[in-house]
Parts: sequence; C-alpha cells; structure tokens
Amino acid sequence: MRLAMGLSYNGQAYEGWQSQLSGKTVQDRLEAALQKFTQTRVQTLCAGRTDSGVHGLMQVIHFDTELERTAQSWLRGTNRYLPLDIAVQWAREVPREFHCRGSAISRRYAYVLLESPVRPSVEVGRVGWIYRPLDLEAMQQAAQYLMGEHDFTSFRASSCQALTPVKTMTHIAISRKSTSPNAAYWRFEFEASAFLHHMIRNLMGCFVKIGTGDKPPEWMADVLAARDRDAAAPTFSPDGLYFLGPRYEAHWGLPERTAAYDSLP
Repeated sequence: MRLAMGLSYNGQAYEGWQSQLSGKTVQDRLEAALQKFTQTRVQTLCAGRTDSGVHGLMQVIHFDTELERTAQSWLRGTNRYLPLDIAVQWAREVPREFHCRGSAISRRYAYVLLESPVRPSVEVGRVGWIYRPLDLEAMQQAAQYLMGEHDFTSFRASSCQALTPVKTMTHIAISRKSTSPNAAYWRFEFEASAFLHHMIRNLMGCFVKIGTGDKPPEWMADVLAARDRDAAAPTFSPDGLYFLGPRYEAHWGLPERTAAYDSLP
C-alpha cells in the first residue's frame, strides 16, 4: 500500500530535509525510524525540501510498503524511534496514484521575524531578527507586485535545480503582533504553485529593505523585472522560516494543518 504522513520538525539540528552522507538530515532520521519500526528498508519522498535550519510544520511524505498497520500504529510506532524534535502528526493510507509532490496544488511557507532592539534568546533559531522598526503599509504595497505568475529569477539561488523560474504567487499576508512598546513579532505568509531554492529568504531580504525605508515599495517590482539575482537584497536568515506544507485537492482527504501551526508567535 501507499502511505502518506505529515511531519513537524525543528530544523536547527539538521542539514535540511534531503538525505546526506553525514546522516544529519530530517529524511535520514525519519527513514532510520521507519526501518527500526518496520524492520524493512523504507525510502520516502517529500512534498518540499527544506534547507539547513528551516523548520517544518506539516511536511508531507509518502512511501510504499507491503506491511499493513493501522494509522495510529504507524504514527506511534514511528514516533517511538524519532528524536524529540521530529514528530509524525498523522498517517493515512492513500491511493497508489497519490504523489506527495506531484499531487500538490500549492505550497505554503511562513516567516516569523522579531522586531526588537535586543536579539532573541529563548526563541533563538526559531525567529529571524531585525532591530529597526518596519513599515507595514510599505511592505504590503511591495507584496502586491509579486502576486500572480512571474519569472522569479531575481529571488532564485544559483544552486536552484528547478526546471523553470516561473511560479504563480497566490497569497501573501503580513501581520504584526506587539509584545511590548519596543518589540513585536511579524508573520509573513506565502502561498504559491511552487517555490525556488532560497526564494522566501531572498524575498524576506527585500521586504526588510523596504520595511526599514532603505528602498521604496516600487523597488520590489524593479527587482522582479530585472530577472537577476544581483538586483535583490542578500539572502535572509533561515531561522524564522517554516514550511507550512502543501495543499491538496479535497478528494485526497488529507489534513491542511496540524497542531504545530499554533506554536508560531
């Protein structure tokens, strides 16, 4: 049968999702746990690879197996062998034609940014940081230039392996939650057909430039039109980046969110 799982993980201790020779990736830890639970070799595919230090709130994976277990057994059995910073949130048997990556109609990310004169401590690794105040209206205006189908080459890492830089941005939301007179958490949410390597972190670098007043909102349109990575701001920190997961058509019957969503500021 084909099994799909939704995982959450804190990415601080790992070299990203994809398996590496070092073995220090989320995929390596998951497949080792599945092997211990099933006593067979299991190879997984994921909906979206995450980089070193990036977190996942609902990474979706699938694999094929001849073993028959209940969904609860797959969840509890796999979690028994996973490190504490990775957890299976749900497990579902799916039709053979389901593909965690190919069946996704969009993907979602969030970036959490701390605006404070003092660097983060308890939240270190879980939030980005900016010590200068940000202008919400300016950033929201800049976001409008990114909506729709565009060539996002200016926000693409040189190592990106995507076949095309053309993606469709369907949703950007920016919100602010004050925690004291001098500090606040910013949450940037993105949804698109797909994302390029480092695309969100490169967009965040530009949003910060605009939010602090170093560049006008119209600069985002200029960067987009340039189709040149050198036109954009430097790549921002991975610390506050969360993969919220893919979105699927309803007939697959898979969850759209997990309890881990509520852990974000």
